[in-house]
Amino acid sequence: MTTTVATVEGGTDSPYALSHLDALESEAVHIFREVAGEFERPVILFSGGKDSIVMLHLALKAFAPAPLPFALLHVDTGHNFPEVLDHRDRVVAAHTLTLHVARVQDYIDRGVLRERPDGTRNPLQTLPLTEKIRSERFDAVFGGGRRDEEKARAKERVFSLRDEFSQWDPRRQRPELWNLYNGRHAHGEHVRVFPLSNWTELDVWQYIARENIELP
Repeated sequence: MTTTVATVEGGTDSPYALSHLDALESEAVHIFREVAGEFERPVILFSGGKDSIVMLHLALKAFAPAPLPFALLHVDTGHNFPEVLDHRDRVVAAHTLTLHVARVQDYIDRGVLRERPDGTRNPLQTLPLTEKIRSERFDAVFGGGRRDEEKARAKERVFSLRDEFSQWDPRRQRPELWNLYNGRHAHGEHVRVFPLSNWTELDVWQYIARENIELP
């Protein structure tokens, strides 16, 4: 006589259990769809790096075969490799996406920002980003930040409220129990959204390999 052992649905022995990467993908897809339902003008920050490329891949999956309901926003430091810009433009054309670009060089030319002695422009991205968010009235901004990157990132919620100056106040952040996200915000404020919060760098590379995602 054969004995059949019942397992709890969703347990590790269940045929319906998700793999580690499938669970992370499912969570990210849920977050993208939540934002589409709660906000009027969301945008995805896209730098052409591995995290933003994975984030866009997940967003496209979340709404396929419908078109992506979000625009892309690239803060161009002026120090990008040509291959990165070529990749960005090909992705935009392939999926008929709207691309907004905020250029650090424009602010330097106008005398609003100055070159740093060390030559790096990453710290100069804040003002162009903030002004583009304000001028385009984006109310949700997807970022590729992960909690494993640094201590400051670890404190972020998935929905991270920013004031009218794009400042983050930990005292104003909301609890996120049972994957329930509160996108409420006042006029002029916006919410940063991090679909990859619970991913590690290894998860990102393994997902890129599994999905055969093109990188510049």
